[in-house]
Amino acid sequence: MRANLVSRNALRARSFLGQWPPTAWFIGGEEAAASHTARQGLLASIMIMFGSWGVGWLAMTPQSLLALNPVLLPLRTTTAGVVTCTVLLVFGALLLVRSWLRLSQRVGSWSARATPVMRRTLFMWATPLMFTLPIFSRDVYSYLAQGRVLHAGLNPYEHGVSELPGWFMEGADGLWAESPSPYGPLFLVLAQVVWFVSGGVPEIAILLFRGLSLIGMALMLYCIPRLAKAFGSEPSWALWLCLLNPMTLLVFLPAAHNDALMIGLMLAGTLAGLRRRRMLCLVLVVAAIAVKPIAMVVLPFILLLPLRSTAALRHRLREWAIGGTAAAVLLVAGGAALGIGLGWIAAALGAGAAVLQAAPVGLLGIGLGAALQALTGVDAAVVTEIVYTLARAAAGAMLAWMLLRRNVGNPVLWAGYGLTLVVLTSSIIQPWYLLWLLPFYAVVHVYRGRVLVLVTTVFTVMVLLSMVGQLSVAQWIDAAAIYTIAIAVVTLYLIYVVFLDPNTTEFFDMRRRSQRWNAQHGWERLRGLTPPRTSWAAEDIYEKDTT
Repeated sequence: MRANLVSRNALRARSFLGQWPPTAWFIGGEEAAASHTARQGLLASIMIMFGSWGVGWLAMTPQSLLALNPVLLPLRTTTAGVVTCTVLLVFGALLLVRSWLRLSQRVGSWSARATPVMRRTLFMWATPLMFTLPIFSRDVYSYLAQGRVLHAGLNPYEHGVSELPGWFMEGADGLWAESPSPYGPLFLVLAQVVWFVSGGVPEIAILLFRGLSLIGMALMLYCIPRLAKAFGSEPSWALWLCLLNPMTLLVFLPAAHNDALMIGLMLAGTLAGLRRRRMLCLVLVVAAIAVKPIAMVVLPFILLLPLRSTAALRHRLREWAIGGTAAAVLLVAGGAALGIGLGWIAAALGAGAAVLQAAPVGLLGIGLGAALQALTGVDAAVVTEIVYTLARAAAGAMLAWMLLRRNVGNPVLWAGYGLTLVVLTSSIIQPWYLLWLLPFYAVVHVYRGRVLVLVTTVFTVMVLLSMVGQLSVAQWIDAAAIYTIAIAVVTLYLIYVVFLDPNTTEFFDMRRRSQRWNAQHGWERLRGLTPPRTSWAAEDIYEKDTT
């Protein structure tokens, strides 16, 4: 009896000291510990909210409700106010990272009982972020400006936001002043509706765009646990990784990026395909494409989910022919109805051309172009474009091989592979592109959880570092000093979390083993089908792999 008690106490102590993943038990003490960590994350979100009021992006149009607000002016126009808000924002974001890591330790176990904890925590952390000024990115103002362009009867794929007077005061980044919209026709319609409903008032428009992000997050909240259960992963862990990580919260809510809506629609289409609801699957994935065209990469994989077996190539070709034709009709009809045609395809291929092509392919193209111009006098831009074209062609060839190989395997997993391939061969890679990929890996029980957690943490830190350079600082305040303070706070806190905090350092120790889940043939229970001989069920061989 005494030995068992000692053993249980030792097990409990290891869990509270940061054992990851936690062992498989869940009692009242762990629920209280998780609630404590959730409250800590809530405090972090509130700090981010208050901090954004001083250094977040604010439109200066006459329609703005907050541009001359007497409460915000001291926070935005005085050195003391800006410094205080900068520290609150940066420290709050880092505290949110630590709260996210600690939450995974304090739930007690990854099980069905942890799923409601993840949902409640998501609501707690997300609520204050709905009332921030835009931080990290001001793309939401570009969304509004593009909706205004369409509302004015112009084609956003041919006319930049600078075509209309007053665009700069509306908050849109000058980097995109003359760039065509990289978004699909559905999102432009939604942006036009937001412009009309808000009357051009930027604060109302921001809340409406965040409402669209919430729709995407709600779809993710519904689909991720069901897909995880279907493919043998752990739903509570998948929710924690995909929705509660700080990068997701900061990109989807304060920045109001439309990636949330695209991802939500992709996952909803994936779940519909798994349930063999072909038409609904097609419509949802096409809707995702019409928000951001990158979703087109996953369409041919997801179309295979309703098949009982993917062994026969003719069955795959049939699905692609029917689904591809229907998708093309929907997209062409949507573009024709708006009078903008298919300009979004060319715009999507050139998306990001206005910013530094800071990705391996982008840097290679720029480097080769500069070198050949110096050596031979050839136009560097021509060489760079050839490199980008070759990279796209290579990605297309690899995608074709993935789809036509004899054993396709799990379509969800291979959709993640295909999307990863396209991202890696792009000339520009933003840290939040990881959010496109995470759900496809998190819901399929193949990889070590620790690897995904580490990658997500690293990319989240990259987002925080880029956020430091995206602070809105008045021109009469020393911006260099503000950035230095922010970087110092980030650096010191990261050193603490990675090397000194006994509760978080083990997250960065790759020598420790990771937890795996073994829900054999979970997708069969969802679909009620017999296992096909050659399909994604074949991926169960990964279950036998040892960590």
